[in-house]
Amino acid sequence: MTQGIEARVETAPVGAARTSVRARLEAHGLWLAVAGVTVAAAAFLLHQLMAWPPHEDETLALFVGRDSLPGVIEHVTRDRGGAPLHFLLAWAVAHLGFGLGALRLLSAFFAIASLPLVAALGVRLAGARVALVATVLVASSWLLLFHGVYGRMYSLFLFGSLACTLALLEALQHGGRGRWALWVAAALLVVATHPYGVLLLGGQAVYVLLEARDRLREAIIAGAAVLVCGIPFWLTDLVLADRFDVGVGGGGEKLGGPWAVARYLWRSAGDATAGWWPVTVAVLVAAAAGVVLLRREARTLVLALLGVTVVAFVVAKLGGSAAPESRHLIFLAPLLAIAVGATLVRAGRRVPAVTVTLTAVLVVFELAWAWHRTPPLFEWEPDARQAARADAEAWLALTSRPDDVLFGYEPLYLGAWERNRSFPTTVVPRADARLALRTIERGGQLGRGVWVLDASERNNIRPRLEIEYRIPEPGSAFRSRMFGPFLVVRTVEPVVTPETFLYYSQRALLVGQQLGIGDADINLRTAVLAARELRGYGPSLRSRSSNSR
Repeated sequence: MTQGIEARVETAPVGAARTSVRARLEAHGLWLAVAGVTVAAAAFLLHQLMAWPPHEDETLALFVGRDSLPGVIEHVTRDRGGAPLHFLLAWAVAHLGFGLGALRLLSAFFAIASLPLVAALGVRLAGARVALVATVLVASSWLLLFHGVYGRMYSLFLFGSLACTLALLEALQHGGRGRWALWVAAALLVVATHPYGVLLLGGQAVYVLLEARDRLREAIIAGAAVLVCGIPFWLTDLVLADRFDVGVGGGGEKLGGPWAVARYLWRSAGDATAGWWPVTVAVLVAAAAGVVLLRREARTLVLALLGVTVVAFVVAKLGGSAAPESRHLIFLAPLLAIAVGATLVRAGRRVPAVTVTLTAVLVVFELAWAWHRTPPLFEWEPDARQAARADAEAWLALTSRPDDVLFGYEPLYLGAWERNRSFPTTVVPRADARLALRTIERGGQLGRGVWVLDASERNNIRPRLEIEYRIPEPGSAFRSRMFGPFLVVRTVEPVVTPETFLYYSQRALLVGQQLGIGDADINLRTAVLAARELRGYGPSLRSRSSNSR
């Protein structure tokens, strides 16, 4: 009997040691696997960094950024609104002498840096295995792959939202001024990156009220610091809300009811995984089951963030100019992946190969959806279009004058500016009549007007790699130059006044309509409404566009 007791006493530490070793190996294995996933994502993003052709929103960021720092701040806070951090990063890129490649490299960096944070959040909410599955799912999604090469703020928004959530959980668990100060900094990073950051903070506030009342006093103090320090961001958000007719009350032209909100969430879930409806259905069923499987605190966090977002969209009034896209909800994508991962791990509890197989199948669907959603991300821009674009950019860089007036943030202008840093600085936004008029009125004596018509855009009636040669009427006032799918139209003489520029804009954009250019209607409407306001017929109606140009 004594020997039996001694045996039990001796073997107990050995068993505990084995458990500890197994836990350490599992933890090390997780981070080695996450490192592998991160390296694979980094290899893809860096190799495909310039595969997708330049976009006008990237042109917008760099053209705003080439102004002085006070000029950038004034432009964002007074004219354009919204979160300023992306424009400040674009300012740094432009003033360090870089261009589109560097701006996209920043997007790739934050996308890559987000993956270990996805894993860290997954470990906190659901354990190591779920964390690994969630990291794989996020890394393979269109949302991450596309926005990792798109020179906008969305990968930074993902990174900031993950850092903010992890900082909150750490502060709630351990407390301390340092941890709460870190959360305040992360929260300010989020709201400086995107206006929808307020949805993340609202969801976190609900979570604290439901699950961490013992830390309520500390959370209130930290939240008050965010409210005060974030005043500049709230003011710029109000400017953006006014531009796009955003308010409260529901029933707006966009997302005008619960069913419209549900469709938007459906599309967003599809872009975070795979958007074919049978796959999206399976993903949402798995996510719902996964939420049930999560621990109570984790389940509350997921439901709080999702619930605040849904309520916000139901009560919001979004005008016709607002354009909520799946990328705006990128901060919810890791939570969706964690919920789905919980179900996949439970399905393979006895046979781990089941989890591996299901995850692999979903990754294949995700990659196929990313390819379907944005083919150039994988196939690159067609060679003929690349060559034509390079020729058009070189011609614009060589023949433009500093006082020329550019219509729209066309990507050709970006390439020309990279070749010639004294490229024209007056760019008239194409989707906001009020801002367009304000821009040309500030321009003083205006030079020649310049317009670009692109026959290869996917939203055209019939995208093609060759455009018909056209000259707007009156023909004596214009010169046109063809470059593959691009038709560059320019006035012969300076337009001098806003009235003349808007008149010639209408003549040039009518040609775009005749050629079936997809954005011609929006562009022409902007010119017509700006001219109408200039003649004193009252405030213009807002143009409708899916971009913030």
